[in-house]
Amino acid sequence: MRTTVTLADDVAAEIVRMRRDDGVGISDALNQLARRGMTAPPAFGAAYRHVSAPLGIRVDVSNIGDVLDMLDEHG
Repeated sequence: MRTTVTLADDVAAEIVRMRRDDGVGISDALNQLARRGMTAPPAFGAAYRHVSAPLGIRVDVSNIGDVLDMLDEHG
């Protein structure tokens, strides 16, 4: 596919570096960068870790209707 894109300065600099160091063309360099981005792990922080603490409240959740009624009463 042929298209026109506007590259950020840092991306353009990396493409120039890849062309110089690796001897690849612009399209090959851009494709390599895109593939790295598609396979990279997510950029957000550490994995979610649920932390629970005893609150002294006990609710029987075997009957969801009762739970919803309780929440309505105390909500």
